[in-house]
Amino acid sequence: MQKLARACYRHRRIVLAVWILLLVGLSVASSQAGGVFKVQQGLPNSESQRAFATLRQRGFGERAGASAQIVFTDPAGVRTPTVQATMDGLFRSAEQKVSGAQIVSPFQAGRERQISKNGNIAYAELNLRDRSSADFESVATTVKELRDQVRVPGLQIELGNEIFKEQKFGSEAIGIGLAMIILLVAFGSLLAMGLPIATTMFGIGCGVAVVSLVANVFNMPNFTTQATLMVSIGVGIDYALFIVTRYRENLVLGHAPESSVVMALDTAGRAVLFAGSTVIISLTGLLILNTETFRGVAIGIIIGALFTMVGSVTLLPALLGFVGTNIDRFGLPHRDRADSDRPPFWNRWSKLVQRRPWPAFVGALVVLLVVAAPVFSMRLGFGDAGNEPTSNTTRRAYDLLAKGFGRGFNGPILIAAETPGGSGDLKVLNQLSAAVNRTAGVAFATPAQPNAAGTAAIMQVFPTTSPQDKATSDLVDDLRQRVVPDAIKGSTVTASVGGFPAAVNDFASYTARMLPVVVGFVLLLSFILLMVVFRSLLVPLKAVIMNLLSVGAAYGVMVAVFQWGWGASWIGVGKEGPIESWAPLMLFAVVFGLSMDYEVFLLSRIKEEYDRTGDNAGAVADGLAATARVITAAAAIMVCVFGAFVLGPERSLKVFGLGMAVAVFIDATIVRLILVPATMELLGDRNWWLPGWIDRILPRIHIDGGHDLDAELAALSVSESSPTTN
Repeated sequence: MQKLARACYRHRRIVLAVWILLLVGLSVASSQAGGVFKVQQGLPNSESQRAFATLRQRGFGERAGASAQIVFTDPAGVRTPTVQATMDGLFRSAEQKVSGAQIVSPFQAGRERQISKNGNIAYAELNLRDRSSADFESVATTVKELRDQVRVPGLQIELGNEIFKEQKFGSEAIGIGLAMIILLVAFGSLLAMGLPIATTMFGIGCGVAVVSLVANVFNMPNFTTQATLMVSIGVGIDYALFIVTRYRENLVLGHAPESSVVMALDTAGRAVLFAGSTVIISLTGLLILNTETFRGVAIGIIIGALFTMVGSVTLLPALLGFVGTNIDRFGLPHRDRADSDRPPFWNRWSKLVQRRPWPAFVGALVVLLVVAAPVFSMRLGFGDAGNEPTSNTTRRAYDLLAKGFGRGFNGPILIAAETPGGSGDLKVLNQLSAAVNRTAGVAFATPAQPNAAGTAAIMQVFPTTSPQDKATSDLVDDLRQRVVPDAIKGSTVTASVGGFPAAVNDFASYTARMLPVVVGFVLLLSFILLMVVFRSLLVPLKAVIMNLLSVGAAYGVMVAVFQWGWGASWIGVGKEGPIESWAPLMLFAVVFGLSMDYEVFLLSRIKEEYDRTGDNAGAVADGLAATARVITAAAAIMVCVFGAFVLGPERSLKVFGLGMAVAVFIDATIVRLILVPATMELLGDRNWWLPGWIDRILPRIHIDGGHDLDAELAALSVSESSPTTN
């Protein structure tokens, strides 16, 4: 790290030029050859995925893509000549302007069921072949423009399906703005504030460009870029913040700029590398999952975190070389207070916790367990338009369909069947339709609709309950385990139960099975890494347990807000619903890695003091006092960045953002400032115990810098007194 710091400092113009060329080159390449982000349909090797495959392969391609609805209502009735002529014109225009679109009008012969019994609500099916997220957005824009051109008094037209959801994302700008305010308060200097922001912007600019290019190789869901931005902004600013803080401390102690850069990178820089490694290790746990959603997002976040981490240990030292001792220029009035090395408050706080370790430990533990308690009622699923605010057209379409056709209409179950026996098999499917219609929980099942070749057929099943109800999930299980197998027994028919409710069941079951595997993988690797770094068994064990408590508390808040509806309306969630099935696994991997960041930063400073003095109590107090302010500022930045995404329109990002913001807040306050010092005080010197045989086989890594740092600094003092080529 010392050699890297000196090289980046002394050749800062070259380093900056390389980063500028890298950012420009990758951005141009991304704009010209970037891949498309695409939502995966179904879970590989699941029954719902087999149903999708049957639809694609047997001539039902439009049903395997996206099926949206153009919903309309008129108090005078939808069959009036004016309404019918207006809607027929809208349908024709949409089919002409949207390639690969098929619109099934309620006014066609045999489609009377698309009009409600009272005649006031109707819908047209807009069937679209599978395409990229960008193409779906283009379709949505076109149809919305056509809809907005309709001017008929009393006629209300709404658009149903996620392709018509609000897609405006400005959350990252809000997060960066709030981060700038916090950095100004923490540093008291415009220049010091700008360095972490500039470093992070270079890192995430390159990272997002590479993610776009990698989308040509891996399938990535359409929210990958937002998730990458969310994590990269938070960790990038935090990593740069820790290094700049250490650099300023070194300047205050009287070191020259180059010496200060070397010392900052050899201490805080090493901690950044190890902290970033824990984030990457945590995310690699998602790569073992057999789903493109997890893999794509994990790869994107890993790329973003890697670029921000590399930027912090290469670009930032170069920028510090340009700034030198002028880092506190353009200071604000409160700068002198911000520059206090170890605020008396944190000294008093650490001593208070260490004087009363048992009450602090028990009190903090009780709080975490209470906050985490709702996790035991977590129900996995997926949000839909019913969870959106009523201001959205998709929510209004959802409500109109439920009002006119029943609660289960918004989430029909599909039965896709292979019929190699021809007409004989179609008779079996008619018997299946009758059996399904007799099943409890089914409002209506359509007759089997064969393809042109007669080799396959599709059947729609409308539950009596909404797509998110547990009863709908139970109905899927009943159809799969009893109704369908009994009806097709002894025939050549093979049938798969698919559709949105079935896909939700498959995904939820898979994530529930894989959660212990991913958790165990991440915990084991993180434990080994921390054991190597801190030469201890108890320190990594405590870190793992406490980070699990942080994640559990985040899960509890997610359940309370999104599933129970506590305060959901405050953040733009229209109605409570299940927790997104992917969220617990994704949140665990990301939050566990971020939680380890603060663990590494705090413990590395404590370990540095302990190795210097051999006094555990003093090391804990000094380490906490020295890092509490910067950890608090870093956590505040992450909470603001993640919390900003809660304000966006996408429910999945709201879940993700709130979970991470809560986890970081709890981790940086209750865990880092109470539990860690309390437990380390209670364990005393046992914190640093490691059996000799383990110590001998572990590699030696000095997170607090090499033992020859003093000699290196002496050499730097000589070199700094002589001319240096910049």
